[in-house]
Amino acid sequence: MRKIFLILCVFAFTLGSCACQGEKFPRKAPKADPEQADDTDSGESGTPSSPTIPNKPEDAGDRVPLSASITCVQPMTGIVLWNTSSARTKSYVQLEFSYMLYSDVCKEKDVFDWGVMDRLLADVSSRGHQAVVRFRYTYPGKSCAVPDYIKSWPGYEATNGKSERRNTEFPDWRCEELQRFHKEFHRRFAERYDKDPRLAFVEIGFGLWAEYHIYDGPCVIGRTFPSHAFQAEFLPLMDEWFQDTPWLFSIDASDSKYAPFHSNPELLDLKFGNFDDSFMCEDWDGYNWSGWKFFGQERYRKGPGGGEFSYYTDDDQKHALDKGGMHGRKFEDVVAKVHMTFIIGNDQPGKQTDARITEAAMSMGYRFQINDFCVNPGKSATVNISNVGVAPIYRDAWVAVDGVRGDFNLRNLMPGESTWIQIECDASSSSKPAIECDHLVGGQKIEYQASVK
Repeated sequence: MRKIFLILCVFAFTLGSCACQGEKFPRKAPKADPEQADDTDSGESGTPSSPTIPNKPEDAGDRVPLSASITCVQPMTGIVLWNTSSARTKSYVQLEFSYMLYSDVCKEKDVFDWGVMDRLLADVSSRGHQAVVRFRYTYPGKSCAVPDYIKSWPGYEATNGKSERRNTEFPDWRCEELQRFHKEFHRRFAERYDKDPRLAFVEIGFGLWAEYHIYDGPCVIGRTFPSHAFQAEFLPLMDEWFQDTPWLFSIDASDSKYAPFHSNPELLDLKFGNFDDSFMCEDWDGYNWSGWKFFGQERYRKGPGGGEFSYYTDDDQKHALDKGGMHGRKFEDVVAKVHMTFIIGNDQPGKQTDARITEAAMSMGYRFQINDFCVNPGKSATVNISNVGVAPIYRDAWVAVDGVRGDFNLRNLMPGESTWIQIECDASSSSKPAIECDHLVGGQKIEYQASVK
């Protein structure tokens, strides 16, 4: 998060160098190893207008007319509002975001009270929405959210310093108990919530706002920020524990100072996604785009792309969704470029109309189109379906006819791809296909568009 206080400080140039290896404020350093990222802009839009349709099965039967439209933002996609936003009941909202504190869940060793998480999920799902959560330790101007028992652990010594001109407490990552707790926390978190339909995405990270940096404050790798060795041990465990829930971390982890991906490239094989917390900022084409490319322009096949609109200037929030774009680029074009599924835009209800926010939100994530629908009466129904969105759905979903699901998981249907799905069922000319997903809450429905004649 970039708060207004930060923005004013940045543009007044009132802050000097931060305590993190002499960096200047704000964080906008070039990549440490830029040659590892392909500088070629593929230009792919992720939204092909005419998907290639393979030949249909010979026993598909007769074509049945089908007309349908996507009328709203699809589940698990779109413009995300904070769960405390007064606009969170708007029709374009499918996802709500919340920071969470480790210290709210655990106060004593191996004693975990998940009540705060349960209450959040119950509240969010009561509006027919799903949650995006990020647990954090460090926030400018606040005490560290390390559990109290660890703060009293022998040898534990927090660091107090200035971040955004505010007194801020940083954790002591030298503490082996903190490292053990961090792993145990996420193991239990996944055990309890990995299959919970109220939870859409989990964002992780370290440093300020858990955004994988300490660009302003006492940055000491291995002390105020976890060591590369610990991260290399922890990240594969996330892949093991979260089998269903997509997990993401900031593109700032592309910096070799903070994260171990340069020295341990095998970590890039994990199925994480990335988020960009200064999306649409002025120099997005430089620092931000290099981060996306470092993690791979095919990363969307493994994990989702998320983010938040930049707070570097007031104009970044005010104009991020302008139809004409800002800083020489349009929102929908950048969304397609990185195959983005969701973005935090909590200020947008005060900057744009509901119609524009809805339009922008509907440009994100998956979008299903049924190109053909055939019925062999009493035997089967055959559907040709495409993903004409910019990303896959990231959850198990199926085409169903008369309540019978096909055997192709739409999670595997990438942008621009089409497939035939034949479903053995007692179909008739009055049958209609539907898209079913067990990871929805009450009031949610996955739509498709179709114009079969």
